[in-house]
Amino acid sequence: MATGADVLGMLIPTGGWILTGNDYEGIEFLECAPITKAEFEAGFAQYDAWKAAQDAQIAADKTNATAKLEALGLTANDLKALGL
Repeated sequence: MATGADVLGMLIPTGGWILTGNDYEGIEFLECAPITKAEFEAGFAQYDAWKAAQDAQIAADKTNATAKLEALGLTANDLKALGL
């Protein structure tokens, strides 16, 4: 289950906020535009799908990178040996 910090990280990824607790009332907007309580609460319903999409993109990027390495005849261990 998503936390308030997870939701704020999704809605305001650049930061600029502090959260005490897990409720809207615990948010202090320091260096970002404030969001509404409705936006914050709706974020809890959106978070799981957003996180799944982020994780899928990371996995796809890793698969693509591995395929490119293999096309060059390299492995991840080869890159580690080169210090990359």
